[in-house]
Amino acid sequence: MQSFLLCIKMSIAKYNNITVFGASSAQVDSAYKNAAYELGKLLAQNGITCVCGAGNCGLMQAVSDGTLEHGGNVTGVIPQFMVDNGWCHAGLTQTIITQDMHERKETMSRLADAVIALPGGCGTLEELLEIITWKQLGLYKGAILILNTNGFYNNLLAMLQHCIEENFMKSSHASLWHVASSPQEAISILDEIDPANDNEIESKY
Repeated sequence: MQSFLLCIKMSIAKYNNITVFGASSAQVDSAYKNAAYELGKLLAQNGITCVCGAGNCGLMQAVSDGTLEHGGNVTGVIPQFMVDNGWCHAGLTQTIITQDMHERKETMSRLADAVIALPGGCGTLEELLEIITWKQLGLYKGAILILNTNGFYNNLLAMLQHCIEENFMKSSHASLWHVASSPQEAISILDEIDPANDNEIESKY
C-alpha cells in the first residue's frame, strides 16, 4: 500500500487544490461519511489542499477532518450568514468568508485544479451541475469527478444519459465528468487524466 501511495503522490502533483462538494447533513449512513473521510486522508497523503464549504457537520466535516488529521491543509469557503449561524468548522487551515452563496461557489471553482462531488442534497447537486455547465461552456478548465459511493449518483447519471438520448446534450458531453466508486479509484482516475485532452470539449451550439 505504501508503494502504491508513493506512486500516486509522485504523479498526481499536478493538483495543488481539489475542491470537494458534499452534504452538510449529519444524518446520512456512515458509509458516506467514511468515504468522505478516506478521501480527505488521501488528499493529505498526496500533498493536495482540500477546498470545501467549511461546514462543521456531515460529509463536509468528514472530508475536512480526514485531511487535517493526516497532516493536510483545508481551505474552507463559507458565506457570512453561515458563520453567524454557527455552521463553520473551527479547525480549518484557512477560512475564506464570502458575502453570499454565489461568491462562495465562484471562489471554490476558481481555486480548484479539479472538483470531486461527494453525495449530497440540493446544494451539492446544484454545485455539481453548475460546474458541469461551466465546463461545457469553457468557463471551468479542471477535471470533474463524481464519487459515486454506494451507487448514490446512479439515478443522476441515468438522467444525464437520458438528456443525451433526447438530444438536450451532445453524446460527447458525457466526457465532461468522470465517475469513481471509491476514494482510491477517484485518486487513480485523477492521476490518469491528461488535462489537455480533458478540456477538448465540443461546443454545445
